[in-house]
Amino acid sequence: MTSRLSFTVEHVPHQARLFTPQFMSYFVDLCERFMPRHAQLLEARSKRQQAIDAGTLPDFDPATSAIREADWQIRPLPKDLTRRRIEITGPVDRKMVINALNANVDCYMADFEDSQSPTWQGLLDGQINLIDANRNTLSFTDPNSGKEYNVAPNPALLIARVRGLHLPEKHLTFEGHAVPGALLDFALYFYHNYRVRLDEGTGVYLYLPKLEHSSEAQWWSDVFHYSEQRFQLKPGTIRATVLIETLPAVFQMDEILHALRDHIAALNCGRWDYIFSYIKTLKHHPDRVLPDRQQVTMSQPFLNAYSRLLVHTCHKRGALAMGGMAAFIPSKDSAENEQILAKVAKDKQLEFDNGHDGTWIAHPGLADTVRAIFVDQLKGDNQLHVLRESDQHITASQLLTPCQGERTEAGMRTNIRVALQYISAWLDGRGCVPIYGLMEDAATAEISRASIWQWIKHQKQLSDGTPVTKALFTQMLAEEANNVKQEVSESTWQQQPFDKAVALLEAITTADELVDFLTLPGYQQLD
Repeated sequence: MTSRLSFTVEHVPHQARLFTPQFMSYFVDLCERFMPRHAQLLEARSKRQQAIDAGTLPDFDPATSAIREADWQIRPLPKDLTRRRIEITGPVDRKMVINALNANVDCYMADFEDSQSPTWQGLLDGQINLIDANRNTLSFTDPNSGKEYNVAPNPALLIARVRGLHLPEKHLTFEGHAVPGALLDFALYFYHNYRVRLDEGTGVYLYLPKLEHSSEAQWWSDVFHYSEQRFQLKPGTIRATVLIETLPAVFQMDEILHALRDHIAALNCGRWDYIFSYIKTLKHHPDRVLPDRQQVTMSQPFLNAYSRLLVHTCHKRGALAMGGMAAFIPSKDSAENEQILAKVAKDKQLEFDNGHDGTWIAHPGLADTVRAIFVDQLKGDNQLHVLRESDQHITASQLLTPCQGERTEAGMRTNIRVALQYISAWLDGRGCVPIYGLMEDAATAEISRASIWQWIKHQKQLSDGTPVTKALFTQMLAEEANNVKQEVSESTWQQQPFDKAVALLEAITTADELVDFLTLPGYQQLD
């Protein structure tokens, strides 16, 4: 039966440990049951996007109004998922997992998606690291410094984020077709960890990224139900937090919660991917073009409405409402660091005032600043009592109205440099990279290149009157590539895949049609 699964690469370390005959039997059943529907979900996404491209704007679905208007609740939360005031996110390499578990936070989201470049070895290493973390056997010795890293007592609660439904896993095929990366990530993590987590009195906790529709949530619900039944587990052993980080999903929040009502724990404002999705979804609408990404903050009305509606929807149904990412990295310069922490505090105060139950950080150095807001100001474990009933009538118009702002030469050049450096790192196997004081992942790189594509598409002008054209972008790319080369040094440029990154960035930004995700063509060059 397992012969229907085939590896497309030679065995690498940990492969035999993870892909046991018992696991392979389980995964064959998952592929047989759920891959056909997975393909249908992606096709349905494409058809909905075609309608938007033709002029239809996203809106709440009148066919599911009964779900939105009915009085129902999700399955009650397990105790250890009711207090998620501060969550740290990051990649799944061994030292980073230890540092995140030891941070002064409630939860750690181990990220197989936007913070992870999906090399085969990197993915398998990450699964082993989480297995060791769940068994309290995780340690690391730095080969250069000899420094030892160990997990401290009372570590953060571990939650794993799987890849999005759009990402294939080319290293493993089922009957000749690449398996969905999301299904493989889930199956490996669930199968190898559910027993030890139950023995510890907890469950299997996940983050699900980039859903667009409740039919996709229903697919995940069925995957979870099947897995629980196969291994004779109680319903709700698997609990998921869904990131509302696509524009179509903001109109489906009630429906997503309902579809996953036995397995949902929270919704999250995945703000950076949400901004990217706004651009991507409305790419053919010239009146929906955003300004420099630095100006698109959560204080902008369309993003603030998204935050408030998410809080209202979640709390009405008994689910937590998680805030978005603070991507700043603390500075060694005290004056500069004071400014950074003030920006973080302002952003997190807005989320707290909106009623969010917790929020994200990318660096442990931000924990104390955020703790002063989401812990010191909080009476209890969460803000489920904040119902925001006045926000139940937030309209599609409020969610779709773009913010005003300038498109500047400096902003365009910054976008180019950030995207170029991130893509090079991603092709080099690193999915989470500090660039210019921010912890950049795939989401911010997507915003950077998609913004420029949209400016070119709709013949927008920079604030000085310069038309944004393919020729202007190509000129700036050459100039900024030279600037980056000087910043990182000639030898580093040659050692890392910067030339490939330049070519990929130029191809996807000057393409006549917007490439859905830069990680799709990038994945073909990986490994």
